[in-house]
Amino acid sequence: MQRWRGLEDIPQDWGRSVVTIGSYDGVHRGHQLIISHAVERARELGVPSVVVTFDPHPSEVVRPGSHPPLLAPHHRRAELMAGLGVDAVLILPFTTEFSKLSPAEFVVKVLVDKLHAKSVVEGPNFRFGHKAAGNVAFLAEQGDTYDFEVEVVDLYVTGEAGGGEPFSSTLTRRLVAEGDVDGAREILGRPHRVEGVVVRGAQRGRELGYPTANVETLPHTAIPADGVYAGWLHAQGEAMPAAISVGTNPQFDGTERTVEAYAIDRVGLDLYGLHVAVDFLAFVRGMAKFDSIEGLLEAMSDDVKRSRDLVAVHDAGA
Repeated sequence: MQRWRGLEDIPQDWGRSVVTIGSYDGVHRGHQLIISHAVERARELGVPSVVVTFDPHPSEVVRPGSHPPLLAPHHRRAELMAGLGVDAVLILPFTTEFSKLSPAEFVVKVLVDKLHAKSVVEGPNFRFGHKAAGNVAFLAEQGDTYDFEVEVVDLYVTGEAGGGEPFSSTLTRRLVAEGDVDGAREILGRPHRVEGVVVRGAQRGRELGYPTANVETLPHTAIPADGVYAGWLHAQGEAMPAAISVGTNPQFDGTERTVEAYAIDRVGLDLYGLHVAVDFLAFVRGMAKFDSIEGLLEAMSDDVKRSRDLVAVHDAGA
């Protein structure tokens, strides 16, 4: 899969293509439906498929300081899109100048002049251009002018537990923030993942017999609510069952939120300085301060047992 950053990276001899545009944070099941449709349509037409996305998130430019928590960094989104069969991903630097492009200017500058769109696939609520003035109806009108078709893919809707809301990154972020990683997994189609480099912490876990990987998460990462979770620690090409702690470590009056993963039944792991990923499969319990270290150790032992059992009945994500 080709990866381009900016319009200037697109090959000069690029021909017609099928395009879909969006932030696509998380590449959840609703996104997958749209992207897969674009890939299928591209194959029918005998042309490549392109996903256009943005960096930073448009809201950060339009309303500075409002950057939403991210469900997946761009390299992870690209991996997921490649798995869906996408031929190229174009990351457009979203600047103040770019944000001022009118919908018509966006169509010409991106879809017509550079990507030579033959078809554009979007969800019904797609908006684009300055002040999000463009919609799918306007896009279809532009398609009549510039010879590309527009296809609209209906959104997935959650079940009763999700309140019947359409699948969205906003809903997924809310579920993650609430610690409902099971609900987030339903929308994503896989466990929510947090990435970062393993750094040295207070090393209290090691002293207590449960050495953890203290993950320095990437900026703007969507981190689940404080608590203990079952999941996996991905490192050095291996997925290891893990008990994961998120919080400030109230037992020792901590103040900084951390994400720490204990690789269950593994001894002698040295992951310092490595980029790792942590997948959140299920909520185990909320964060608590115990009356004694003995009480904490008893809880940690139970956390590991429950996490081991929960992970055992699920396959690790990639």
